[in-house]
Amino acid sequence: MAKSVAIIGAGVSGLTCGVVFAERGFRAVIFAEQIGQQTTSGAAGALWFPYDAEPAAKVIPWALATYKVLVDLAKDPRSGVSMIELRQYCRAGEIKIPDWASSFHASVIPSESASPARTEGSLNISDSVFKSGFSLRVPLMNTTIYLDYLFSRFQKAGGSIHSGVRLEKFEDVDPKFDLVINCAGIGARELVRDVDLEPHRGQVAIVPKIDNLNCAIVCDDDPLMYAIPRIHDCVFGGTNDVSDNLEPDPATTKGIVAECSRVLQIEKPRVLRERVGLRPFRKSGVRLEKEKLRDGRTVIHNYGHGGSGFTLSWGCAENVHRIADARELQRVTVE
Repeated sequence: MAKSVAIIGAGVSGLTCGVVFAERGFRAVIFAEQIGQQTTSGAAGALWFPYDAEPAAKVIPWALATYKVLVDLAKDPRSGVSMIELRQYCRAGEIKIPDWASSFHASVIPSESASPARTEGSLNISDSVFKSGFSLRVPLMNTTIYLDYLFSRFQKAGGSIHSGVRLEKFEDVDPKFDLVINCAGIGARELVRDVDLEPHRGQVAIVPKIDNLNCAIVCDDDPLMYAIPRIHDCVFGGTNDVSDNLEPDPATTKGIVAECSRVLQIEKPRVLRERVGLRPFRKSGVRLEKEKLRDGRTVIHNYGHGGSGFTLSWGCAENVHRIADARELQRVTVE
């Protein structure tokens, strides 16, 4: 009989863990209040890049492991994953290329190549907007496709999802599941009373596809700004404020669209949709560890990924599986 695992949360972390466990013979069931598109993951730009998550010593290896999986998924058009040039800019001073990016052939963007004018087949950025930047190719996950892809892959492997479920404590999970995986995201604040977890509010505007925008533009300086082109539309962002407010703010949307339009040297596009998500940032770092529950069962925590949920998803899921494997081996040895 397949081992049973209950996974709490159906954002990208929960779905990815579900796929990893279901495809390896576990009877995997996901319990969640919301699924896929309705979660914080559905509001993400979902560009691969380590952002707003600590500690770097753990985050970078998880991110690099995820990168490898996503590069392979980009070969499958059904996955919603593609490779795209990312241009990372700063408004003042010289931007530093991260050490881990050297293996990605990251290159400095010469300031003299920036021009406010359009060039054939692409948009360039004015030197008056950004002072320095670097570029590299990274995976982009189109959330409108990718989350459904994970959901479908999970079900195909025999997994099932119970939606509309709000768990107050782990003991509410049916005792037939001897292993519980906590991918509750910001919901872990209440579930495990984690005071280190804080909501980093991200608001985005979905606009029509921008002609000639064939790369992702990101600037972490204040104001945070990013423009991420997708197949049928474009994601304009964004914000990163400590707040629980899930309601889109019209003034914020107006500011996001104005700044992105200024950077891209385009007329302000109409807004198709607004989305808000709460990035689960954990001040003491991503929590990925096992814990013994009072009823004797084991829970493996996998939350606190901040703005790097997609970027860390596969690396963390594999780490969770290794912990579960070690647990099973230990149990068999003892028995």
